[in-house]
Amino acid sequence: MNNFPQLTRLRDFVQSLAALLARQAGEPEILARGGELLAQLVAHDDWLPEDYAQPDAQRYQQYLLYADALERFSVVSFVWGPGQATPIHDHTVWGLIGVLRGAELEQPYTQAADGVWQPQGEPRRLLAGQVHAVSPRIGDVHRVSNAHGDQTSISIHVYGANIGAVQRSVFLEDGTRKRFVSGYSNTSLPNLWDRSLELNAALNAVPA
Repeated sequence: MNNFPQLTRLRDFVQSLAALLARQAGEPEILARGGELLAQLVAHDDWLPEDYAQPDAQRYQQYLLYADALERFSVVSFVWGPGQATPIHDHTVWGLIGVLRGAELEQPYTQAADGVWQPQGEPRRLLAGQVHAVSPRIGDVHRVSNAHGDQTSISIHVYGANIGAVQRSVFLEDGTRKRFVSGYSNTSLPNLWDRSLELNAALNAVPA
């Protein structure tokens, strides 16, 4: 498969987000401007390599697409088989969720005084192209599921850390807490930095 146009989109996103963080932007700006950048990325469903779009029959997959060298952010594709869902969980860092394919249900949770976790309002239905933000500042505990019982859904998540190495928590509704570190489903990454197809195309367009 020719990955030239697809990986250009992902590379441009990574570079733009890195530039935003290099300005030492605060979280509100990161979520606002980063959300705009992610919306531009998920507006096109032609760039995600197939290796990072494969569902698993047992559980949802979390494929790392890019991790910043300083671990300031990471970009992940979540691939949901029909009906698959996360437990109630937190992130401990800011995050952006952009739906690339299909649809997802995002149910926020809040903890009552007695420690019980309760749904906070109605679940949000996120359609392809839509973006949602989470963080400890604005709401960090939720449960996400594939809105479809008969097809795969895919979302692109961006976090303010190397999320696969962050100690986080899952929660039972009775308040029981379990620590976990998610890791990733893949051991290889997309090659964003081979620009030879793009550069050779430009060279071939120049008259000899």
